[in-house]
Amino acid sequence: MSDFLDPPAFVARMIGILAAAGLLIASQAVSAGEPGQQIFQQSCAACHTIGGGRGVGPDLAGVTEKRPEDWLIRYIKSQDAVLKSGDKTAQANWDEYKMGMPDQPLTNAQIKAVLAHIKTAGSAGTAGRDQAAAPEPPQTTPSVQLTADEIRLGQNLFDGTVRFANGGPACNACHDVNHAGVVGGGIMAADLTVSFSRMGAQGIEAMMVNAPFPVMQVAYEGKTLSPREVQALVGFLQQADKEHAGQEPRHYGWRMFFAASGGVIVLFVFFSVIGARRKKHSVNQAIYDRQVRSE
Repeated sequence: MSDFLDPPAFVARMIGILAAAGLLIASQAVSAGEPGQQIFQQSCAACHTIGGGRGVGPDLAGVTEKRPEDWLIRYIKSQDAVLKSGDKTAQANWDEYKMGMPDQPLTNAQIKAVLAHIKTAGSAGTAGRDQAAAPEPPQTTPSVQLTADEIRLGQNLFDGTVRFANGGPACNACHDVNHAGVVGGGIMAADLTVSFSRMGAQGIEAMMVNAPFPVMQVAYEGKTLSPREVQALVGFLQQADKEHAGQEPRHYGWRMFFAASGGVIVLFVFFSVIGARRKKHSVNQAIYDRQVRSE
């Protein structure tokens, strides 16, 4: 009440309130007006850097100058559609990285925001530096050193023999890997047999920690993998990659055919035996015969 009786104190208080409100509104406007960085971190950072060198996918620094905006929008929305159109640039990217980019359910406005962030971040990263040559891709993929028990844990986590601590689905629900210790997996997603050669430990870890694929994001929402689980899976995939050349292809077609045929034969014999013990005439026939004999 004293503030209202003291005009200078009241004015000072109101100025402070208006200034705080102005800062809050400004910060909200900035965060609402610049969603590109958030979308990039959620959907792109697992595979791409901006000026940090090649990762699972190409370094995106300068991509907005190299490619037209409309092409980038189409490519980000669906790499597969651009590939099927016969686009030579898309085919060259595929030939180099051998890794499909998932379709991104983003609007044109969201993609433009991401491209604006890439342009800004790329310019800031190269400002004041001499033009440097693009980093050479690694000739070999660094290996990780794990114990046999850790690799076995990775195998068990992959095929679901051991559950993830936070309850996430087993990898082979969607993925397959050609390994003697794994019976088989799903076909909804990529075969991971040679994923270590393609992505390396860092790339695989990035996929598991910050998955860019919408299906994985939904499947593992609130069910993140622990560092120990990620390390064990990386070790198992490294071993599967190393040993895949000596693995025989798994052909289940004939096995399934003979197994199904054997099952049909067993069922036929079973029902034949059961049927032989059943009455061959109707109940009404037996009643009729008794009545005839009694007359």
